[in-house]
Amino acid sequence: MQETLVTEKVSLVLRSEIEKMKERIQQKATELFRRYGIRSITMDEIAAQLSVSKKTIYQFFSDKEELVDAVVAEVIHYSQECASKDCKLARNAVEEMFMTMEFIREMYSNMNPALLFDLERSHPKSFRKFLEHKNKYLLKLVRDNLERGIAEELYRPDINVDIIAKLRLETMMLSFNQDLFPAARYNLPQTQQQIIEHYLFGISSLKGHKLILKYKSALSHKSNKV
Repeated sequence: MQETLVTEKVSLVLRSEIEKMKERIQQKATELFRRYGIRSITMDEIAAQLSVSKKTIYQFFSDKEELVDAVVAEVIHYSQECASKDCKLARNAVEEMFMTMEFIREMYSNMNPALLFDLERSHPKSFRKFLEHKNKYLLKLVRDNLERGIAEELYRPDINVDIIAKLRLETMMLSFNQDLFPAARYNLPQTQQQIIEHYLFGISSLKGHKLILKYKSALSHKSNKV
């Protein structure tokens, strides 16, 4: 009986160490992909950054494609968790949008805009996963926010929710377009913030407009203190 318990404890410790190593690999890959894009980062580079052999990485991920797919799945899961939490915590539709802006500022900080292009060009399976997230989850999220804002009289009652929701999703992608916003000249989080503010002012009622200015002032004050 005692030997069985010892064996089980050893097994649990080993499993925990294995899970920790897999998590370390995925976290380091996420960090490097975000900063430098996906195409420029090799499995050798990830191994070197972690001070492990490439063979160790291949014990957990059969190839770069599988690693990229795991990173994308985790980022999507984290984004959806944060969005759902913000939706519940926000006191109104406008505040929800400003919480989204803060999340984007954190998420897109030090992100290489080429990441999305690399994903589309070299990892179509993972890119399809991202598109499903965008065209299903994010579309519903935007629609729900629009309907909430209209009900709260913060957004104009005459807007076509279907058209504006799709417009919002497509403008979200514009900041990654290097022809329009080359990384050397434009900051990704700031570009996204400008796009969201333009969208918000366009859909807001007079009541919503005043609230936007209030939250914008509070966000600016918070940023200046950091």
